[in-house]
Amino acid sequence: MASENTGTGRSRPRQPASENTGPSGTGRRGARPTALPAGPASVLERYAAALAGVPLAEETKRTYLSRVRIYLAWLASPAAARRPGDDPLADPRARDWAVRDYRHWLLREADPKRSARYANNALAALDDFYTRLGLGKASVTRDDLPQTAPKALGRNAQLRWLRAVEDWPSPRDRLLALLPFYAGLRIGDAVALDVADIQMSARKGHLIVYGKGGKVRQVPIHPQLRTPLTGWLDERPAWKNAAAERALFLNHRGGRLSARAASAVFTAIGSAAGLDDHITAHTGRHTFDPAHPWRRRPRHRRRDSRPLPPRHPADLQPPHRRRQAQRAPPPHRRPMIWA
Repeated sequence: MASENTGTGRSRPRQPASENTGPSGTGRRGARPTALPAGPASVLERYAAALAGVPLAEETKRTYLSRVRIYLAWLASPAAARRPGDDPLADPRARDWAVRDYRHWLLREADPKRSARYANNALAALDDFYTRLGLGKASVTRDDLPQTAPKALGRNAQLRWLRAVEDWPSPRDRLLALLPFYAGLRIGDAVALDVADIQMSARKGHLIVYGKGGKVRQVPIHPQLRTPLTGWLDERPAWKNAAAERALFLNHRGGRLSARAASAVFTAIGSAAGLDDHITAHTGRHTFDPAHPWRRRPRHRRRDSRPLPPRHPADLQPPHRRRQAQRAPPPHRRPMIWA
C-alpha cells in the first residue's frame, strides 16, 4: 500500500473529465435518447411508470430504461425482420425469437458491435421488461463470461495515481477519485451519497453508505479523506442548485452526478497519471488500504481465557530429538569419573 507521501513534483497535463466543470462551466450533455415511434414510445412510458415504484437503485432503473428503449427501436427497424403477424410484445414464442435475434444483432451486426457482457446486461433488462409486461422471461442462453481476477494498482502505480489526484484541479473529482481508494466504495455507492450521509466531527467520522441490495453500512472516514471532503463541502455551495439538491456529487446542471460521468473522471485522471491500464473505480476499490479500520478483522480469541500451563523446555523439542536425549551417550562422550 502506498503511503500518503505524494509530493507535487512537476506539473502534469490535466485532462478534462466528463462534466468536470465548475458552476459556470458547460459540459457535454451526453447522447440523445433513441427516437421511438408512437406505439413503442407508449409501451416504454408504461414500463417507466411500472419501474418507478420498484425498490431498485436509480442507476439500475436508468440502465433498464436505456436497454429497453434500444430494444424497442430495434423492433421497429427493418433489422428486426420478423414474420408478418408475429408480435414480440404479446406472443411468448415471438418474444423468444425476437430476443434471440436481438442478441445476435448486438454481438454481430450492431455498429459498433457490443460485448458479451453488454449483451448479458441487455438480456437482464429485457427479462425485467417482459416480466412486468406479463409474458415472463425470454428463453435465451447467456454467454459465459471469463472469471478474471480483480485488478489492483501496484506500489508505483499507486504513487502516480495519488500524485495525479493531488494535481487535479477539481475538488469534486479529487474526492470522487479517493473514495474507492481509501473507503472501498463502488462507483454506484459514491454517486449515491448525500450530504447528510457525511457524519464528521473534529476528530472522527464515518460515511453512511447504501450499497447493493439495499444494504446500509457505516464506513469510517480515512484520515486522508478529511481534507478532500472539507475542500469539496466548502466549494459545493457555489455550484448550481446546490441548496435544493441533496446529492453530495453534483454535475454542472445542478443534478446528481451519474455513474457514467464519474467513470469518465477516473479515466481522465488515469490518463493524466500516465498509467497504461484502464483505470476504473473498481481498480481503486481493489487497491483499498488494508490498514483501514473498517477492513481490519479482530483476531480469533480462545473461549477459555485462562492461561495455558507452562511447558517444560524438553517438551518443545521434536520427537527425534527427545529420543536422542533418552539414549545413553557413546563411550567417547561419557564423562570421565576420577577416583
